[in-house]
Amino acid sequence: MSSQDPKLKLLKSIPLFEGLGGRELEQIARLVDEVDVPAGKVLMRQGEPGNEMFIVVSGSFTIDRNGNVIRECGAGAALGELAILSEGPRTATVTANEPGRLLVVGHREFHSLLDVAPGISRHLLETLARQLRALDEDAVA
Repeated sequence: MSSQDPKLKLLKSIPLFEGLGGRELEQIARLVDEVDVPAGKVLMRQGEPGNEMFIVVSGSFTIDRNGNVIRECGAGAALGELAILSEGPRTATVTANEPGRLLVVGHREFHSLLDVAPGISRHLLETLARQLRALDEDAVA
């Protein structure tokens, strides 16, 4: 895959994967499926189990929690990223506002990659630690 590949550029822009090298991004890109979704499609429902992450290529999506809209997002947004790290209940409902295209990364496939690519695991741990530290600093300030 070329470093100019749109899929690689999109993956590189996701905070969870930001800073990974080209080889690691290519390994992740090989796991990704591209899917088209129609307007009105519910990608995930709050409280239901999650086992994949979505990356928005195109389209607009609404994220709501407990029936309240949190935000809308579009191209470049990562949705449900915690699900590829640890399967568990979804923390929000996400619905397509218009037809869109997504990259989908499954939990099982991603963990199979982590088993053979410890550099990616280490990167994810460091990224999550930085994000937690930032949340803690925000709470203290």
